[in-house]
Amino acid sequence: MATVAEKKAVTHADSISEKFVDYTQWLSYDKLSPEAIHEAKRRVIDALGCAMGAYLGEPGKIARALSQTVEAPHYGSTVLGTFHQSSPEMAAFANGMLMRYLDYNDTYLSLEPAHPSDNIAAVLALAEPEMASGQDIITAIVLAYEIQCRLCDAASIRARGWDHVTYGAFSASMAAAKILQLTPEETEHALALAGVANVTMRQTRVGELSHWKGAAFANASRNAVFAARLAWHGMTGPSHIFEGEMGFKKQVSGPFDLPSKLGGEGDIFMINRTSIKYWPAEYHSQSAIDAALQLRTQLGGIDNIASIDVETFDAAVDIIGGEEEKWFPKSRETADHSLPYCIAVALMDGQVDLEQFDPQHLSDPRISQLIQKIKIHRNSALNQLYPKGIPNLLRIKTVDGQEFLKQVDFPRGHAENPMTDEEVEDKFRRLSSRVLSPTQIEYILAELWQLEEQDEIGDILEAFAV
Repeated sequence: MATVAEKKAVTHADSISEKFVDYTQWLSYDKLSPEAIHEAKRRVIDALGCAMGAYLGEPGKIARALSQTVEAPHYGSTVLGTFHQSSPEMAAFANGMLMRYLDYNDTYLSLEPAHPSDNIAAVLALAEPEMASGQDIITAIVLAYEIQCRLCDAASIRARGWDHVTYGAFSASMAAAKILQLTPEETEHALALAGVANVTMRQTRVGELSHWKGAAFANASRNAVFAARLAWHGMTGPSHIFEGEMGFKKQVSGPFDLPSKLGGEGDIFMINRTSIKYWPAEYHSQSAIDAALQLRTQLGGIDNIASIDVETFDAAVDIIGGEEEKWFPKSRETADHSLPYCIAVALMDGQVDLEQFDPQHLSDPRISQLIQKIKIHRNSALNQLYPKGIPNLLRIKTVDGQEFLKQVDFPRGHAENPMTDEEVEDKFRRLSSRVLSPTQIEYILAELWQLEEQDEIGDILEAFAV
């Protein structure tokens, strides 16, 4: 019979915390696959392009103004678009706000959906003052994707009323620990400090959405950086954060396990299973937008549309098609999380870009009238295709009696239909050209494509100064 000490050892060895800590300590650049390294560079380019596209938005201005009230000349991080050095925590928040606000950064779909490139803000915020190399940055990013996506595979916390950014506190804190080169003990404390204080309510994404939709993970990044720095200075966190009597599994997620092997240990890295967004809208709408754009030229104009029936899967209905506010969006945040709005604006304009969510479009009576012709139906057969695909079937009937059908499972940018490097570059140029010069853009792209060769990231971040 095992002794009490042996039982405690077994319990500890089986813990989620120890698995994450061991993996964080084990992972290094030389263990990454070429595919993971390349994808990490694509995600940095994509996330920073999204940030520049959001630079002039009101939430970005608010976060930037707040971050500039803090000066950290001796251990500071660049606030994107400026030369200002704020604290790493405030830079993580301001930059994370920009990366997320347009709902244009990447996605992972599983039991819990997520936007894992949100972690990049935390990585860069500490990489700059630590003078971490490009290889260190890539390793920390791949690590964050691995942890967040594995948690998304393990349990749906959305179903229990919690927001997906709750998982981000764990992943971003491990990425921060990696950049800070924390010891195993310090890393476990960072994980606990980030996790215990950052359980986030799903109300963030319910009803009429607010600026906070884009700020929620930025706040998780800020707190993850804070937790890692506290652990670095000797702060301890609660034990058994996952399995404890009042721990994460009991209070938040319910029971779950992780696979025996993570990326690089016998499985591919999770970053290669994630998807880049082709359109600036919630990811479950991407295939519906794709289908609408393909059908548009056959319809004879929106005035010829009699009805639009959308067959879709449960997650799409629950997240972007099941609330009254989705038929009457009043904010950009609600509109880009509205399946009917995204379909209607695609059919009217023939494109879905940033301007399709501006105040003029939100108040356009033609879009409102078209939205009211849309009905959304749950389809059990399509549920079987999710989350491997995001199947949306559009059935559009016209006034002159014709019917048009189109189903898309893997829209452009999906892991099964990935964007090319040229398309990722084009997206970066299109978004950043709103505030950066062509010379800046080409310099930044050249440097980021060689990220693994960079000694530090500070000069590149300063090159984003508007």
